[in-house]
Amino acid sequence: MSMYQLPLPVLPSREARAAMSGALARFRERGAAAEPVVFGAHRKPEAVVIPFELYAELLPVIEDLEIAHLVRERAAAGESVPLSEIAAAAGLDPESFR
Repeated sequence: MSMYQLPLPVLPSREARAAMSGALARFRERGAAAEPVVFGAHRKPEAVVIPFELYAELLPVIEDLEIAHLVRERAAAGESVPLSEIAAAAGLDPESFR
């Protein structure tokens, strides 16, 4: 459930630039709960500015998504090697990694 009214308005880049000082004041006041600034060319959402506090809370999720993307990319490319083979190459008991 979002704490923001969706959809958020999409500002053109010029308006987003002008809105930054107000956004920073809002971020200071409301922290992670402050409404983000969404902007892009022709009011097409292309980027978002969020409070750093929210970014810090989201970082573990962002890292998980990045890892998941890499795993899918490597699996699609056929680059997978069983962990037991990697363990054996490192001199470990491969049976512990099956």
